Amino acid sequence: MYALSIEEKTREMMVYGYLALKQFPKHETHVMGAEIRRSMLALQRLIITAFKRYHKKTTLTDMDIELTMLKRMIRTAKDMRYLDTKKYKIWSEKLIEIGKMLGGWVKSVKMKNKDAAL
Repeated sequence: MYALSIEEKTREMMVYGYLALKQFPKHETHVMGAEIRRSMLALQRLIITAFKRYHKKTTLTDMDIELTMLKRMIRTAKDMRYLDTKKYKIWSEKLIEIGKMLGGWVKSVKMKNKDAAL
């Protein structure tokens, strides 16, 4: 359940992100822009991996780390004025929503593990 909705929200975030990256200066398109694109793809890959794995805890932790890195890169892009404040706010809201969904997924996995131990 979590994987499908978080995957959909991630895809929406990526579409928005690719459009926002078009405003980056040319000299950053192949540096920071490429890193942000790589991070978005890694996040999507981790969602698919977690969906397919029986034991999800490590993959969900990796997903949380990648999401945090992506948030930091986007904040840095805003601080360097590669991204305007409006686009930053919209993109950040999408990432926060994904983070909340990820938190719910982690909580549900912990509950399953706790129930299995009983």
